[in-house]
Amino acid sequence: MLQHILALMIKELRAILRDKRSRIVLIGPPVAQLIVFGYAASFDLNNVPYAVYDANGGAAGRALLARFEGSPTFSFQGRLRNERELARAIDHKDVLLVLRLGADFERRLQRGEPADLQVIIDGRNSNTALIALNYVRSMLIDFNRDWAIRHGRAPPPAHLEVRPWFNENLVSRWFIVPGIVALLTLVVTLIVTALSVAREREAGTFDQLLVTPLRPVEILVGKALPGFLIGTIEATFIIFMAVWWFEVPLRGGLLPLYLGLWLFLLSGIGLGLMISALSVTQQQGLLGAFLFLVPAVILSGFATPIENMPHLVQYLTYLNPMRYFLVVVRGVFLEGADAALLWPQYWPMAVIGLVTLALAGWLFRHRMY
Repeated sequence: MLQHILALMIKELRAILRDKRSRIVLIGPPVAQLIVFGYAASFDLNNVPYAVYDANGGAAGRALLARFEGSPTFSFQGRLRNERELARAIDHKDVLLVLRLGADFERRLQRGEPADLQVIIDGRNSNTALIALNYVRSMLIDFNRDWAIRHGRAPPPAHLEVRPWFNENLVSRWFIVPGIVALLTLVVTLIVTALSVAREREAGTFDQLLVTPLRPVEILVGKALPGFLIGTIEATFIIFMAVWWFEVPLRGGLLPLYLGLWLFLLSGIGLGLMISALSVTQQQGLLGAFLFLVPAVILSGFATPIENMPHLVQYLTYLNPMRYFLVVVRGVFLEGADAALLWPQYWPMAVIGLVTLALAGWLFRHRMY
């Protein structure tokens, strides 16, 4: 039995590596997506273009605005003279926000009364707008504290002290890049396995398997092992790049990480073989793989928290193996989680893998004869 499985596995690997298109799919897209996601996909806002409409011109206003001018995050674009210029700057996307100080800003501060700083922001991209507003809020909190100290006034009654855990500098790349391990591993593994049986049918060699001594379970294992091997190599390469190129800390051990990876590959291979068993041509297999990939990525928590999704959609995410592996890979990278802590994520992937492999084997038997 082992000899039969090994022979079929070698045949599958040769078929994949001999095909130029398969080699491109295995090497080109993962590298390109790793670069794109690693550098372009970021929740950080490093350049906030802004303008100033200062109707006051007092020393307090200048001190506040100097904080923004000295910040590397904010990019000063100029001063506005009237409301018409303010509206034009936002409408034409010349700036992301405008800081507007009223004529009584200085006077109200001297009296100890609340003085308003109006922030007019381009809200067409709500996520960017919220991040920029948080930056402005932080600058204003620091100004209020320093003003109270210099003028002998009581400081604000409550002081916010932030101490992030696991990602001290709040670098979004530390959150995104580990997720790419799950994303690209699923993409490569699913495509390789989804095309395996479809390639045989399209080439006319699938019928030859029926007259060999191979049993359906041997065919199933023989076609699963190449995807398992390729997925492990791809994931190892991405983990290496995450640590040594993108400098994401790997705080946990390799054993809990690879245990989660292999269970994730088991579930991904099962899904891919199910798609492949249902497909007659490689085009159908490729289409089936992408029909699964798109909702799987969206419902995994890769970019948006699952807790923010509707309750019905949250129940659907329990069928998605990528949901569990994202917790594993981010937990090992950032939290240093061990296997005991990640057990609630391991067993669902194992169940999904066993169920999908069993269904794939059932489909093999019923579509062979």
